[in-house]
Amino acid sequence: MRLDDFDPNDIDVEDQRGGGGFGGFLPGGGGMPLFGGRLGCGGIALVVVLAVVFGVNPLSLLGGGGGVQQPTMPGQSGMAGSEVAGPVSAGGGAASCRVDQASLESCNALSSLNKTWAPLLADMNVNPRRPKLVFYSRYGQSGCGSAQSAMGPFYCPTDRGIYLDTDFYRQMEQQLGASGQFARDYVIAHEYGHHVQNLLGISGKVHDAQERNPDSANALSVRLELQADCFAGVWAARNRDRLEAGDMESGLNAAHQIGDDTLQKEAGRNPNEASFTHGSSAQRMKWLRLGLESGDPRSCNTFSESGV
Repeated sequence: MRLDDFDPNDIDVEDQRGGGGFGGFLPGGGGMPLFGGRLGCGGIALVVVLAVVFGVNPLSLLGGGGGVQQPTMPGQSGMAGSEVAGPVSAGGGAASCRVDQASLESCNALSSLNKTWAPLLADMNVNPRRPKLVFYSRYGQSGCGSAQSAMGPFYCPTDRGIYLDTDFYRQMEQQLGASGQFARDYVIAHEYGHHVQNLLGISGKVHDAQERNPDSANALSVRLELQADCFAGVWAARNRDRLEAGDMESGLNAAHQIGDDTLQKEAGRNPNEASFTHGSSAQRMKWLRLGLESGDPRSCNTFSESGV
């Protein structure tokens, strides 16, 4: 995908890489619950990444993971000893974005997403407030609590932050078989889709519904994730002139590789639809393709279908 170089004045970036130390924090320990709606798309490859990076038994992790990371409750403190940078200046943002190629691509995608969604949101009478992109390495802090690379990328509605350890892109390619720049752009666009849901009030309504009826939590999570996939496709469709040969195939392959059923198979389990939180490979491809073909966010109403 041929995106313009970002304008430092048009994006909000924080950089927590190289900050304070974090000791002794492992998945599921005193910072953030692994399940119950606390992981972002972050759950995007949770099972495989945890198994590879931390040696966690993936069989014990299936069936969890939500779409938007919710704030931690009082008493669920994050990792101590962190030094979290505030919003960077334009110059600082440019420096953070140029740390490596993955950072640059992420900032370019963020800039394009801001420009694409601003008029769409304004047409819906929604204030197009920009999210911030927060880079961190291994461990960080979000407005929703602790962050760690094993979660994958995620969105925090409290501070409207997209949190990313760019090493995830390497894991996507080497461990999940999802390669190509557009596959990486799709990750940012999906998280931006969660930001759009937050601005539209969709995420809050879904979270409230999950609290009222825990039995429906997974099914509602799936619909939320699939809508974010569709919103990612809408962004790509609105920038169709920037797509290159093989981009759509790269994005659809990424959507396939991070489907719940595919991840469960990779973990040695028979797919269990009742435990899905992000949708099957077929569902994720379907809704990403729908956004790509329509370019219209109104086509992304995953909540209107009796079955997705």
